[in-house]
Amino acid sequence: MPERIVIALGGNALQSKDSAPTAEAQLEVVKRTSEFIAEISQRGYEMAVVHGNGPQVGRIVLASETAKDVVPPMPFDVCGAMSQGYIGYHIQQALKYALNKRDRNYPVVSLTTQVVVDRRDPAFQTPTKPIGAFYTEEEARRLEREKGYTMKEDAGRGWRRVVPSPLPCRIVEIGAVRLLWDHAIVITCGGGGVPVVENPDGTLEGVAAVIDKDFAAELLAEAVEADALLILTEVEKVAIRFGQPDQRDLDHLSLAEAARYVREGHFGAGSMLPKVEAAMKFVRSNPGKKAIITSLDKALEALDGKTGTVVTFA
Repeated sequence: MPERIVIALGGNALQSKDSAPTAEAQLEVVKRTSEFIAEISQRGYEMAVVHGNGPQVGRIVLASETAKDVVPPMPFDVCGAMSQGYIGYHIQQALKYALNKRDRNYPVVSLTTQVVVDRRDPAFQTPTKPIGAFYTEEEARRLEREKGYTMKEDAGRGWRRVVPSPLPCRIVEIGAVRLLWDHAIVITCGGGGVPVVENPDGTLEGVAAVIDKDFAAELLAEAVEADALLILTEVEKVAIRFGQPDQRDLDHLSLAEAARYVREGHFGAGSMLPKVEAAMKFVRSNPGKKAIITSLDKALEALDGKTGTVVTFA
């Protein structure tokens, strides 16, 4: 049987720091990204693709709030769904073209995905995920009073709104993903999924939060019984003592080694830590399987065992 993989795309796969944050510039980046994904598909892998939405959802929120005197601003969960739609549209358009160039006539579909979170998750008590524009302290205090936002100072650059980042519990549309799996490449759980909580009567309610896309990809990989979780980022390998003269790149991490390096604080909370923790969670739940962390341009080599950091149970 073909090997099943779930691919988690980092922000560098969707937008370049060297180009304007326009839809056109982002599409050009996605076109380059899709060439690598198409090559993986050409090798015969079955796959689903998960992507982030960090800067995009912030801009949608900012645009909505800027136009508040013309049209009512959209709530944050709706902005998240909007980001899923347009990023998914870009990926499915670019990936279909890349597949067609390789005479691989295979459907690509993006699915607006809700992900259930626990309203008792401690993350709701300590919002940490910055979104949107920078404000002065005076503006930030006004937003706290008028809108109930949580505002925090961001590294000397100004004040920003922060929202919780709860862990994903359940993918609402997982049944549809499974039905589509044998017939298409599915782009799902975009931006970590639209976070929703389940009410006592079974209805779902959107909440202002951001789910980490690496944890959402891990949950998806478990749900579809993937053989591997492939987390693509900006670096070829995970490293300890990153950026220091004695930096050491890691070819392999066992669950015990990874846990030790996490305890020692080797991985940044906003960068490598969630990737390593998601990889750990996948292999902990699937002892015979693996997670791979590497860069987009090294994805094929990593799948061939030639590079990247492979995380296994032992």
